[in-house]
Amino acid sequence: MLVSEGSGLVRLLILTAAVTVIADAAHAEDKAKGKAPQSIWDQPTLTGDWGGARTALSDRGIDVTINYIGETLSVLSGGLNRRTSYEGRLEFSVDTDLQKLIGWPDAKTHVTIFDIHGTGRNALDNTGSISDPSNVDAWQTMRLFTAWYEQSFKWGSVRLGQLAADNEFATSDTAGGLIGGTFGMPNIVAANALSGAPIYPLATPGARVKFNATDDLTVLAAVFSGDPAGDNCNDTNRQKCDRYGTKFSFDGGTLSFAEVQYAVNQGKQAAGLPGVYKLGGWYASADYVDRHYGFNSASVQVSLADPTLAFAKNDRGNGGVYAVADQMIWRGAASSVNVFVRSGWSPSDRNLLSYYVDGGIGIKGPLPGRDNDTLTFGVAYSKVSPALVALDRDFLAFNGPPYVVRDAETLFELSYAAQIASWWTVQPDIQYINHPSGGQNQIDPTQSLDHAFVAGVRTTIKF
Repeated sequence: MLVSEGSGLVRLLILTAAVTVIADAAHAEDKAKGKAPQSIWDQPTLTGDWGGARTALSDRGIDVTINYIGETLSVLSGGLNRRTSYEGRLEFSVDTDLQKLIGWPDAKTHVTIFDIHGTGRNALDNTGSISDPSNVDAWQTMRLFTAWYEQSFKWGSVRLGQLAADNEFATSDTAGGLIGGTFGMPNIVAANALSGAPIYPLATPGARVKFNATDDLTVLAAVFSGDPAGDNCNDTNRQKCDRYGTKFSFDGGTLSFAEVQYAVNQGKQAAGLPGVYKLGGWYASADYVDRHYGFNSASVQVSLADPTLAFAKNDRGNGGVYAVADQMIWRGAASSVNVFVRSGWSPSDRNLLSYYVDGGIGIKGPLPGRDNDTLTFGVAYSKVSPALVALDRDFLAFNGPPYVVRDAETLFELSYAAQIASWWTVQPDIQYINHPSGGQNQIDPTQSLDHAFVAGVRTTIKF
């Protein structure tokens, strides 16, 4: 693991050196032309316009994005381990406008590659929770993430390729001010679908259709390959089975999403405050292992805790529904306040979680003179399914105490994103997780987990 951490650091240093050379060349060119070089603090990116190369590429339909996220998170009390972890992600993306590039109207492409690195144990390994404290936490590797082609029409658009569901479904802009993984794709999907669903860091082949019914009403529908890791994956960390993002799995049936979005007061001249409301659902066609029952050798249904258990019971299909509300409730000259609520439900018998709800508040410009800063507070409640609670009680009955019966996990997060420059954000963050994994130590279920208190800081740099 130290090798991965070191190689990630080496790659970051090489990139930093390269962009510094480009920036110096750009400033030298401006000086030679008699132009006053733009201050580094006024540039939209750390490396500026690359001596005009960035603008020239964009004019021809090619936009290059290079971002780096690095964070340190420490478990100060509770959890599985009182450790400090470092997670880093270097992102390289290329977007093309095919009209500018080759004369193909209303079409574009996108490719993103990640270099993920860090210390041996990530924040999730240390908290032992369902909710990952970090939305960049992942298996350490360089991987292809998304790669797609999109064609636009008068009525909407169609997107084909290697897709990730969390880029467009169940999202909340206000929740995006938090770094906890569940405030991206909520746990009710991420913890229930095969291999965690096609969400960061795994994507799968898929197709998405967007239909703009009216200016305010949009309908999204997508179908993905059902299991990003593939049927032949036997590793407990499913990400390892598609380490480089090039498996392009078509296993696990299909995973479908549908979502209706209603956006209000989006125009600059709108009299009211803007908001977005969403209602969606997902359905997986694959078999899912029952969370409570299996069969004995006589094909009689028994609890998974029963010593006579011979083989598992499979339940056909899976799915759930969810709703999202993200509404601005106040707007001043340079500040605003937004609130969000998301909730979801899935059947108990085949899922880790049966119910989920999160919510919170985001304040833009919370302090005088800090108009671009954002303070966000969020709470996420993940209810362990009644089927698993019943299974825990069965284990307790068969084996006797000690054995912990799970209930629910609740995450509280407070995060402040300070905009140091347009290309640099520093984000202190604290999280308190009550009853990680429903209060049960997943390494040793005879032991309880009361809480985990996490504190850290993230930095984001746009190159």
